[in-house]
Amino acid sequence: MSDDNKIINNRDSQVRAIMEGAAYQLAYEDMEFLASDDLRPIRLQLELLKPEQELRRQKVSSTVVVFGSARIVSQKQAQADLDELATRDTSEKNDKQHARQIAEAKNKLTQSHYYEEARRFSHIVSSRFQAEHRRDFVVVTGGGPGIMEAANRGAFEAGARSIGLNITLPHEQQPNPFISPELAFQFHYFAVRKMHFLMRAKGLVVFPGGFGTLDELFDVLTLVQTGKMAPIPIVLVGKAYWQRVIDFDYLVESGYISAQDKQLLTYMDTAEEIVAVLEAFYAGRPPKEETLDG
Repeated sequence: MSDDNKIINNRDSQVRAIMEGAAYQLAYEDMEFLASDDLRPIRLQLELLKPEQELRRQKVSSTVVVFGSARIVSQKQAQADLDELATRDTSEKNDKQHARQIAEAKNKLTQSHYYEEARRFSHIVSSRFQAEHRRDFVVVTGGGPGIMEAANRGAFEAGARSIGLNITLPHEQQPNPFISPELAFQFHYFAVRKMHFLMRAKGLVVFPGGFGTLDELFDVLTLVQTGKMAPIPIVLVGKAYWQRVIDFDYLVESGYISAQDKQLLTYMDTAEEIVAVLEAFYAGRPPKEETLDG
C-alpha cells in the first residue's frame, strides 16, 4: 500500500491527533502557553482587569485601605489561648518553655485590642458611607487573618460589602470568611495587587505590623510625597508603637525628609478618632474618584 493510501486510510486518526495536539489549542485555553515567561505582560494585564471590572459592576466608588499584622488575633481568641496554657499540665514539660509561651500569649492578649479597634472602625465606616447607588469608603484588606480579618469582619457585621485582595504565597494563605464573596480576589503579582489597593483609595489606616505592613505604608507615603498619588488621610493606629518603630523626627533632623512630610500622616488610637480624620479630610462629602497618576 502506498504512503498516500495509508494517509487516506488513517485520515480520522490523523485529524484527531492534530486536534488534540498542543499547537492546535486555542491560545487562551492553552494553560502551558499562558504560564510561559513571554506571556507575563498578559498575565499582569489580566490581574489588573479582572478585579477592576468587578469593582465597577459592584459600584465601588471609593475605598479605605486597612493594613496590619496577620498575627494579631481577637481578644476572645487571645484570652482562650492564654487560659489553655495556664491550665496545661506542665509536669513533664520544660518550665522555661512554658513560661515563654505564657509570656507570648499575654503579649498577644495585649495586642488584641488592635483587632477589636480595626473591627469597630470598619463597622462604623461601612455603616456610615455605603449605599446601594454608590459605595464609598468600602473597606479593603489583604484578605488574610489578623487585622485583615478584623476589618472585613466589621463590615460583614454591619451588613456591608468589603474587599479582600489575597496573594498566593509559598505557605498558602486562605481568605478570611468575612470578605464579600463577589469582592474576594486572588493575585500572583504583588505589584498589581498594590495598584488595586490604591486605585480607589481615599484613606489609609495602618495598624501595627511587620515587614509587609511597613512595605505597604512606605509605598503609599512615597507615592503621595512624590505627587504620583493625590493626598489622602494616612492614619497610623497605635501612637506608642509607631513612634518607637519609625522615628520620623530623626528623619527630619537628619535631613532625609522635610518637616512638611511629617504632615502626611496622623497618629490615632481609637475607631472613632480614625473616622473623624476621614470625615474632616473630606468635609463630610463623598470623595472624588481617581487617585493614582496614570
